[in-house]
Parts: sequence; C-alpha cells; structure tokens
Amino acid sequence: MAGVYQWLPWKHACLARCRSPIAFLQQHGGVPPTAAGAARLGAMHGLYCVGCCWAQMLLLFVFGVMNPLWIAALTLLVLLEKLAPAGLWIARVAGLGAVVAGVALLVR
Repeated sequence: MAGVYQWLPWKHACLARCRSPIAFLQQHGGVPPTAAGAARLGAMHGLYCVGCCWAQMLLLFVFGVMNPLWIAALTLLVLLEKLAPAGLWIARVAGLGAVVAGVALLVR
C-alpha cells in the first residue's frame, strides 16, 4: 500500500506543497497576521506534509516503532523526498522498491 501511494497524484501534490514552505506562504498570503491566522496556516501546511508521508509513517508500525534502523531509513527517505532536487523520482523509486518487497513477502 505504501509503495503504491508513492505513485499517486495526491502524494505528489502534497509533496510539492510540503517541499516549498516559502511558496506555500506566498500562495496563502491573505491570512490575517494574527496568532490564529499563523496557527491556521501552519496547520494547513502541516496537513500537506502529513499527506505526503503518512504511508511511510505507518511503515514504522510494520517494522517496529522503536527500531532505530528503520526510523533512520524512513527519516532519510522523507528528507531526500523533501529536499533533494530529484525528490519526486526518489519517491517513485522508493515506491517501486516497496511494492517489490511487499510482493516478495506475499510470495514467501
């Protein structure tokens, strides 16, 4: 499921908004300059960031929530997706790898 999600348009739309907080702020500049307006804008941006990474976060339950190796690996993947110039392609390759690994587990 997490591998397929990496290829969906919704993932890519969320990733595009999460990757560029400045562009997000510029697009939503009409928010009132109050604490409530800032909280609303932060929550909106946070939802996009969760939208692009929720399936990877759920993988922590599969691999073990307290497994430092998997926590580090998934953190690195999310970081590369967000910051690397080829983040979209990194997400797609990771998705393909997750699908292949899932099918291999089912076959076994």
